[in-house]
Amino acid sequence: MNLETMQSAFKQVFGYDHEASYFAPGRINLIGEHIDYNGGLVFPASITLGTYALIRKRTDSIINAYSLNFESLGTISFDLDELTYDKKHDWVNYIKGVVKHLKAEGKILPHGLDIVVFGNIPNGSGLSSSASLEMLIVLIFKDIFNLDITPIQAALLGQKVENHYIGVNSGIMDQCAIALGQQDQALLLNCNTLEYAYFPIVLNNHRIVIMNTNKRRELADSKYNERRGECESALAKLQTVAPLNNLCEASLELLETHASLLTPTQYKRVRHVITENQRVKDSTTYLEQGDLQNFGLLLNASHTSLRDDYEVTGIELDTLVEAAWEAPGVIGARMTGAGFGGCSLAIVEENQVDTFIKHVSAKYLDTIGYEASFYIASIGNGPIKL
Repeated sequence: MNLETMQSAFKQVFGYDHEASYFAPGRINLIGEHIDYNGGLVFPASITLGTYALIRKRTDSIINAYSLNFESLGTISFDLDELTYDKKHDWVNYIKGVVKHLKAEGKILPHGLDIVVFGNIPNGSGLSSSASLEMLIVLIFKDIFNLDITPIQAALLGQKVENHYIGVNSGIMDQCAIALGQQDQALLLNCNTLEYAYFPIVLNNHRIVIMNTNKRRELADSKYNERRGECESALAKLQTVAPLNNLCEASLELLETHASLLTPTQYKRVRHVITENQRVKDSTTYLEQGDLQNFGLLLNASHTSLRDDYEVTGIELDTLVEAAWEAPGVIGARMTGAGFGGCSLAIVEENQVDTFIKHVSAKYLDTIGYEASFYIASIGNGPIKL
């Protein structure tokens, strides 16, 4: 799909030409999984896959939305003054949620628009197609109505849409990674304070390969909220013996000393949170030193912790990652995103990428019974008007 095809589709759907074009990326998280909502450090980057939109302003208060990813749904319409969640409105609820929260913050949206959207992020893959759409819609309204919204404010608004409108109890990482994205830079983000810093990602003769299980991962229906609840209940118990604001302030020593306060499951969840937060800190040190080998070992350790302590991988992700670990030219691999399906990533020597894909693909097909998909990821910029 290219912009010319989208332009033709816009004219076919609405009967006239579009006025403006926009793009917002998806994201990968290099390391630091399931600790954003525990006040930890994460290390994501925006990627060159993402979501495109063509728009034309209207004179009335109607938004007409059409997705080239869900053409069978046709055009879905709503009024700027009628913003109740409606299951029949499917993906357009994300647009409605953004509108609702912009208006709640006092932003004036004087008229509606016609919009055609296309995303090349695999849906349900864990590369943040929903956050990409949210940041895209914020950018569009910011641009056409000249709204004063910083990237952090955009990210926080997107999180409110997820938490309060869609009903997914997600953290802030995805929206920040996208809103603050910069080419060839990863974002070290403190999810507790929203302080952030950029780190150049210099992979030399290596590439980031994204491996998609092709098992849909529906966050709202997954055990994501369950894991979050386990962490919150464990935190409440540990707060009876230590002045903690979040689990990432805990140490392994504290955990071991007061393990008897926790159930065995809570103990494992907390151990993942503490060790994963430390792996993020160690990762930035190794990357600053140009030490890709030790960074790769941290990726492997992250996956093992997510598999054994946090229990969010499953046979599909484990099969991909374990096959990647065996392949020549791989310095590290792990699941990325929330888990329960979705994607994993590997850092692979450039001249071994084709062999790597053949090896992992064959192992996955043999074990799981259907094929995985593979993408070479480049780290790109945040949301832009094209």
